[in-house]
Amino acid sequence: MKTAIVHDWLTVLGGADLVVRIIHDIFPSAPIFTFVYNPDNMPDSFREIDVRTSFVQKLPFAKTRYRSYLPLFPIAVEQFDLSEFDLVISSSHCCAHGALPHAEALHLCYCYTPMRYAWDLYHSYAQSLGKLSRIAAAPLLSFIRHWDFAAAQRVDKFVAISRAVRTRIRKHYRREADIIHPPVDTDSFRPVHPDDVDDYFFIMSRHVPYKKVDLAIRAFNTLKLPLVVAGDGPQTGYLKSIAGPTVKMLGRVPDSEARRLMARCKAFIFPQEEDFGLTPVEAQAAGRPVIAYGKAGALDTVIDGVTGTFFHEQTPEALADTVASFRAEDFDPRTARRNAESFSIPEFKKAFERFARDSYARRNDDQEQPMLAADR
Repeated sequence: MKTAIVHDWLTVLGGADLVVRIIHDIFPSAPIFTFVYNPDNMPDSFREIDVRTSFVQKLPFAKTRYRSYLPLFPIAVEQFDLSEFDLVISSSHCCAHGALPHAEALHLCYCYTPMRYAWDLYHSYAQSLGKLSRIAAAPLLSFIRHWDFAAAQRVDKFVAISRAVRTRIRKHYRREADIIHPPVDTDSFRPVHPDDVDDYFFIMSRHVPYKKVDLAIRAFNTLKLPLVVAGDGPQTGYLKSIAGPTVKMLGRVPDSEARRLMARCKAFIFPQEEDFGLTPVEAQAAGRPVIAYGKAGALDTVIDGVTGTFFHEQTPEALADTVASFRAEDFDPRTARRNAESFSIPEFKKAFERFARDSYARRNDDQEQPMLAADR
């Protein structure tokens, strides 16, 4: 299979970029087509890859303000010449799935989510804009939705990162999807001896509103239990202002310290709704149970009553009630570790390569079937 990978952008290293790097490990000769590439912000390993950019790359401030060029992305992705490739893998949370392979090629889309600001979060997004911007955005996003739906019909097979994303694909695109969970670097985490586990609860997150760090802080202020908070972001000042005496704000910590804090905490707190969510898997890889908001991606990664527990209303009171009844000794670190290993990088590589090769083989078998009389 001569393979190409299409990815939305490579500008600042994020979870989707790590996934596309691992997909490239499976297909090491595949070029990566992307709207915009900023090698200065990406790991050196990307410099060894044949990265091919769109015309957007040459536009002013494209490396930093690439989202402003959203209206051009449908045009840009359709300009990629993929005619020489037998297998096209799009890695998409925006417009990469709109790629145009040749008629006999197989197009697989690894979908992180349909464009949320165009679909299920459209009204929330619109309300965040000023009046004039909201008026301008309405026809643009209407066009994007129509294009997005049409582009999704050209994909041969969708793969979703979680059950929640599969539901969105079914709702917005009217397509079914298999599920292959994203890879997590579980080998970087190790459980500690039970005697080395401390009494604090731990949360590690960017400090932005939807992560709901404030919800966790308010819950632990009420409980007067120790909560350690790692991370930073636009809300850091506000979060510090509401943190009580039992809440310790660390800011951003090195990876080695994050792993140590994860392995020694009483439980990891996950109050947000995510499409998947890496940190609950990392906590389980470190042998620690997770207390999570019981919705979306957490339902795929945490086994209720076995590797963690859920609270079902996204309020400080609901979290506080769950923490108050939580007993760390009810959870086996070895069971948590085994569950996390099912999301490991090697497991992802095996599952994704098998899916791609089986899909390609079945596609070829279908094309080689004798023509029926009714089709002549």
